[in-house]
Amino acid sequence: MSEQLETAIEGGPGYLGSKEAHLRGLRQTEGQVPGLQRQVENGTYYTDVLTRGAATRALDSFALALRDKHLRHRCDQPGGTEAEVKVDQASVAVVRLVRS
Repeated sequence: MSEQLETAIEGGPGYLGSKEAHLRGLRQTEGQVPGLQRQVENGTYYTDVLTRGAATRALDSFALALRDKHLRHRCDQPGGTEAEVKVDQASVAVVRLVRS
C-alpha cells in the first residue's frame, strides 16, 4: 500500500503525535555524521570513531520507535489487552533482532 493511500485511509501515519520529537532526534543524528566523516578522513583510532558511533544507535532507536508507532497504529482495533501484549511481544523481538 502506498504512503499516500495509507494516509488517506488511516488519517495519517501513526507517528504524527510524536513527529516533532522524531524530527529533533533526526537533526541531532544528522549533526553527528560530519564528525564521523572527519574522524575517518583523519585516520582517527577506531575506538574513538566507535564512541562517536552513537549516531548509528540513534538511527536504530529512531527506526525502532517509528516501527513501534506504526505497529500500534495499525493494530489499534478491538482486542484490548491481548492485542497490546502481542504488539509488545513483536516489539521486543524486533529490538532483540536489531540489537544483536
